Amino acid sequence: MYRFLLTRQWVILALLALVLIPTMVELGFWQLHRHQHKVAQNALISRNLDAAPVPVDRLTSPGHTVPREDYWRTVTATGTFDTAHEVVVRRRTSDDDRIGVHVLTPLRLTGGGTVLVNRGWVPAAASQSAFPDVPAAPAGRVTVTGRLKADETSGSSGIKDLKGLPDRQVMLINSAQQSALLGRPVFGGYIEQTAPVPSDGSPEQIAAPDDGSIGPHMAYAVQWWLFAAAVPVGYVVLARREKRDRAEAAAKEAAGAAGEPVGAPA
Repeated sequence: MYRFLLTRQWVILALLALVLIPTMVELGFWQLHRHQHKVAQNALISRNLDAAPVPVDRLTSPGHTVPREDYWRTVTATGTFDTAHEVVVRRRTSDDDRIGVHVLTPLRLTGGGTVLVNRGWVPAAASQSAFPDVPAAPAGRVTVTGRLKADETSGSSGIKDLKGLPDRQVMLINSAQQSALLGRPVFGGYIEQTAPVPSDGSPEQIAAPDDGSIGPHMAYAVQWWLFAAAVPVGYVVLARREKRDRAEAAAKEAAGAAGEPVGAPA
């Protein structure tokens, strides 16, 4: 009755179904893992943003790699800004998606050492080769509060580290690169400044990371699994329909050969 399943087109259809089912199941698990990652990341962000501020030298040091569990921890650092070695980080967007730069200024710590401080966003200069108009950093001793971030790399940020840039312009915030430029050790990672807030609003402070949005990844996972379940169901439905159509065609052919009208009573 189902010999037609051995025909070329049905064999191809069966093979296609055998490929689609595990692929869709795997895509569902991929979306599930993205959901779980987002949930864990939001929990980490909330926990670290709510944690009490600690001195930056308790969480990092020269050459240190900031571990994931310390991302976004609130830290404080006291010292004086080294504006002579200030650089800007190209191709950064503001909260309303304007293209500009981040202002990266080394802070010489009172207790010794240097840490990088991302003071915020300013518009880029009209010419990419020109240094933008950057508001001056506070003079004298200052205490900076901000979120601890890990060094950026091309792999982690997706930003290509271009060479041959104009003087005092970089693509990545990377303590090792700045240490080489400064000729002195620099604490690993950097501080994303949240205080003091500039009185004139420039540089624009960087918004805190979102710790509430999870996204539709779980819904996508369920959809992929439903699609996977629908494939064998659809295959069976099509096979039963094909069987019925073939049976009706055979009945009509037999009736025609016997010279009887199709559907006539025996």
